[in-house]
Amino acid sequence: MDQDEALTTVDNIVTQFNTYEDFLDSQITTLDLYYLEDEGLARQLVELGYRGTGEVVKREDFEARKAAIEIARLAERTQKKTLTSAGKDLHDNFLKALAVREEDNRSGKVSSVIFIRDKNSHGQEVSGYIDYAHRLKTEDFEVYFSGKKRLLPRPTDMSFYNWDSHIAIWNSTPNYQVIADNPEGLLFKYKRDRKILNVDPKAQPGDNSTRSPILTELYTQVVIFDHVSRRKT
Repeated sequence: MDQDEALTTVDNIVTQFNTYEDFLDSQITTLDLYYLEDEGLARQLVELGYRGTGEVVKREDFEARKAAIEIARLAERTQKKTLTSAGKDLHDNFLKALAVREEDNRSGKVSSVIFIRDKNSHGQEVSGYIDYAHRLKTEDFEVYFSGKKRLLPRPTDMSFYNWDSHIAIWNSTPNYQVIADNPEGLLFKYKRDRKILNVDPKAQPGDNSTRSPILTELYTQVVIFDHVSRRKT
């Protein structure tokens, strides 16, 4: 039996029996118990390969595969649970762009900053920069991906500006430090690798960062900045 076949055999056994003892018991015949008169001894003989009606599987192999299968199952369930964009029929480019970036922002592989400019529910023009990864951790994006609500900048985001009232607010987040006193414009420092993200459209966004304007029918203007951290964790 080659390695793949052996692994398949173990997987079949692991999924069939809850515990290693259950597997051993399945290999013990009534005749074995009659002659041995000891269930524990019968199990030991099956484990050693001296008794049994099927394949010999070591305890450590059984338990290792059992654990691996359970970890994979939980990981798949967690991913399906946390990716709120999964299974959604998305038509607008902005929502598609958020969906593409959701998993990497949740895992920390990528940190995206979203610039949005549009009118709020009061008809006032607002704009601001949103720490996507932070927002994903602090609120349920189901309402956005399902189209029940529109994602808009808030006074609690990295930056918020109301063009009617001229109110400007800046806030650092767990991921970014806001540098608001820069004479050339707003800057964000990514805390993990201390790289600067420059959101000035006339400048380069910075090391390991990209700037992507999004053509969308939902907003006046959307730009997404993606930063990949190179710091080893």
